[in-house]
Amino acid sequence: ITAAAVAGIGGLVGLPANAQVVIGGGLALSSSAFVLQLLKDKNQLATRFGKASFGILLFQDLAVVPLLVVTPILAGSGSGLTAAVGAALLKAGLALGSIALAGRYLLGYLFRTVAASNSQEAFLGLVLLTVLSMSFMTEGLGLSNTLGAFLAGVMLSETKYRHQVEADIAPFRGILLGLFFLTVGYEIDLRLIVSQLPVVGALVAGILGLKAALITALSLGFGLSLPTSLQTGLILSQGGEFAFVAFGLARSLGILDGPTTKLLLTSASLSMAMTPFLASAGAKISKRLEEQSDFTHYLGQDVDATEIKNSDDFAVVVGYGAVGKVVCNLLDTKLIKYVGVETDPNKAIQARNQGLPVFYGDIGRQEVAEAFNVGKAKIVIVCISDKAQATRVVIALRRFYPDLKIFCRAVDSDHQQRLQDTLDVAAMVPVLPEDTVMMTLPFGAAVMRSLGVPAEEVAAIIEAKKRDVYKERSSMVREEEAMLAQLGIPSTNEGEEDPVIREQLMDKAAAQRRDEKLEKSPFVAEVIEDACPESVCIDDEEDSARGVVDAEVVVSQLSEETNVEAGSEEELPQEQTEATDDGVDPLTSTLKNESEAFQ
Repeated sequence: ITAAAVAGIGGLVGLPANAQVVIGGGLALSSSAFVLQLLKDKNQLATRFGKASFGILLFQDLAVVPLLVVTPILAGSGSGLTAAVGAALLKAGLALGSIALAGRYLLGYLFRTVAASNSQEAFLGLVLLTVLSMSFMTEGLGLSNTLGAFLAGVMLSETKYRHQVEADIAPFRGILLGLFFLTVGYEIDLRLIVSQLPVVGALVAGILGLKAALITALSLGFGLSLPTSLQTGLILSQGGEFAFVAFGLARSLGILDGPTTKLLLTSASLSMAMTPFLASAGAKISKRLEEQSDFTHYLGQDVDATEIKNSDDFAVVVGYGAVGKVVCNLLDTKLIKYVGVETDPNKAIQARNQGLPVFYGDIGRQEVAEAFNVGKAKIVIVCISDKAQATRVVIALRRFYPDLKIFCRAVDSDHQQRLQDTLDVAAMVPVLPEDTVMMTLPFGAAVMRSLGVPAEEVAAIIEAKKRDVYKERSSMVREEEAMLAQLGIPSTNEGEEDPVIREQLMDKAAAQRRDEKLEKSPFVAEVIEDACPESVCIDDEEDSARGVVDAEVVVSQLSEETNVEAGSEEELPQEQTEATDDGVDPLTSTLKNESEAFQ
């Protein structure tokens, strides 16, 4: 819609049709580099407008592919347009198919081989080789090399080594992002601004105003609230970095002339430079509108809350204190929908004014629980620090919803044991000091594992959170051990330095506790299994070992009975008492062979 509106304005000023398409598509894209960095710096990715902004940016990044494919076609004559479109589609299909096949069958093998060498330089070299080779391939097919780099990034993000790739390129990302901002500044032509100030001012104001109005209106149309829509529209109103690529490609193909390209690049750069001010203005306007709204906004009766509650896959977080905040943050990392419920109105109002889905209410009351559709929730996480209040809420939820999966933060081991044994609640006791955020990470990790998040992703997310907390310092407690300890599984490997033996002892203790809880508290046993999948293997190995031992006992008894029945040698024919060449009785040899085969 934005591209069509910009192209229409270009037609009014007399631009040719192919230039209208390129300019409209280029200016319709927003800057992922600027917006995502701002959202990350202000910790706003978890907010409603942050998620909406991220979704729009993701869709715009996907729209880059057809724009880069179509731009070379627009440089051709109208008579051969059909053939050009067919050739471009064929090239794009060939490039996408080759990249998909390489990523599925070749890239995984290469990364496994390089990772086995334990060389960070080789691993980083393979990442750069992947990006450059994809860029050269698309450029050789007549497409943009930027398209190849973009598709290479998509392909790398789908491998199981994506977290290591992200960690290795993190230092370069900051440097290259700084160089990108530097190039944006170089594109601002001060002499052009002075000589054509009215034109440049009108272009910048037009870009910002048109995009902000359209994105705000579309956000309202898709069900977002007015404060969220305004904040989303303002932060996405600038031009994007792909406009530089599209306009540069169009100039090289003769679609745009030099002066027009310079004017567009200067205007887009100025609009990007306005992003921090627009984001700050949007936050202030949104906060004022939030404060002026009625109290139903804080009770879970507005559009945002209704959308989450009516979904089929969401979590409920009870309590928004120190533990609840980190749990919500971890859920936001995997874009898992959740509703937070807090009995302290000040905490609820403060979080709600920040755009977070945290509302005021007592979930221990049935009418409140039904208003938040707790019965449809995938899981409920009780993060209340007070022992009596936490117990009251858990008892009420278990009475209302007998089959509901519930996590609860326990105060001590006695509290944990009673919750697990009597109410089938996965209760966990923090084992680290109260004054550190680190105590909540194993709790949040267990929640994410129970929600089906793969173990390697949970480990990467937790490690990233640790880096954020400690800033280069590492934890001395293994994450899995801490998680099991908070589930009430005592450590049996104190003093053991061999990591293999430590892990075996830990898995055995987890398997033993899982078996104890399996009958009375099946959900607790399920959580232990999710936290330590090796505990299931321990059970299988023990069952197999018991079967082998039983078989050996049976065979041994059969052998003894046979020897007794055989009696003395004179009671049997001479030929049946002759020994074999190796001195072993034939019947004993047969039993031994059958025993080995059975084992």
